[in-house]
Amino acid sequence: MTNRILIYLSLVVLFTACTKSSENNFAEEALSYCHTQTLKSIAQLKSRPDFSYHMMPRNILKNETEWNLRKATKEEWTAGFWPGVLWYDYEFSKDENIRAEAEKFTASLEFLSHTPAYDHDLGFLVFCSYGNGYRLTGNPVYKEIILKTADTLTTLFNPIVGTLLSWPREVQNRQWPHNTIIDNMMNLEILFWAAKHGENKPLYDIAVSHADVSMQHHFKPDYSCYHVAVYDTITGEFMKGVTHQGYSDASMWARGQAWAIYGYTVCYRETNDPKYLDFAHKLADAYLRRLPADKIPFWDFDDPAIPNAPRDASAAAITASALLDLSDFSKDDKKQEYSTAAAEMLRNLYTQYRSKHINPSFLLHSTGHKPANSEIDASIIYADYYFIEAIGKLALRSSKL
Repeated sequence: MTNRILIYLSLVVLFTACTKSSENNFAEEALSYCHTQTLKSIAQLKSRPDFSYHMMPRNILKNETEWNLRKATKEEWTAGFWPGVLWYDYEFSKDENIRAEAEKFTASLEFLSHTPAYDHDLGFLVFCSYGNGYRLTGNPVYKEIILKTADTLTTLFNPIVGTLLSWPREVQNRQWPHNTIIDNMMNLEILFWAAKHGENKPLYDIAVSHADVSMQHHFKPDYSCYHVAVYDTITGEFMKGVTHQGYSDASMWARGQAWAIYGYTVCYRETNDPKYLDFAHKLADAYLRRLPADKIPFWDFDDPAIPNAPRDASAAAITASALLDLSDFSKDDKKQEYSTAAAEMLRNLYTQYRSKHINPSFLLHSTGHKPANSEIDASIIYADYYFIEAIGKLALRSSKL
């Protein structure tokens, strides 16, 4: 009996070692692919007559081969993702030329630290760019810009409601007195960071308030989220939950659910409050139980056109990155379930969704705004950002085991 147990344990150890070795090899291969594609993107951008460090890659539409660019302005919410991609690529490639490009593209967003808030996306814009830059370089100028931007973001906080206003421009347009979109959970990270690294400690309380109020009103009984929660500015009461980019008010929009999983995982990491971990589990489970076999979601889980509806690689990349962190915070079966699911998502994105020689992005088949017929079956910069982020996490985990 003792010999059988020893043989069994030896096989378990051998299998685990082989699995981790395979996982590490895959992550290294995927990071090498990302580096190659990043170099292609830089070469393509610099060959264009309109090249400028203020022009950021946004998307490559279906049947196109070049990045469509958007100027880095307060209106362009995706402008921080390309500098973020460069910082992640530098982190894992150690290519000093990539670092130089990251610094130049990041610098074009400095104006946001002294510009009144246009909307909530300052976290996406500045923490993906300057946040990663500071993490990797310790540049004190970067820290100051992050802190100033976090202070600007708090000007959107409504203490009566308890959340950050998301789209000021929609208050009159749609008669949404105070609207908060689920994407805004992603912008709490810059507030938590600034409270920890600066002198404005109330930023922590604002982030917690936003998370708590959103937890109470932004979700349905099945733990799917509304895209938009609308509140009364006088009473602070929740008025209604609606969609903007999902299929319907009652549906589960894939990227919105991904934002929620990621956002509440960050809240647990920053607060150690178990209610956030429990809630992140519920959100992740609601998402995972409805995935198709390849773990890459359709753009909305309730689109009646499924299985002929568009997929959303960006939602898969965001969720994979979140699940790797959620796995670290979880125990027993949940720990293994989330880790396995994230690795499978990333493998399938890499084997079935990568752009290869079609264009210089990392991934194909993302969906931006289906109801507006915008960015359907496209390569989109935030899909690339969260893909390389998640692959980097997988590589770091594998190297420690």
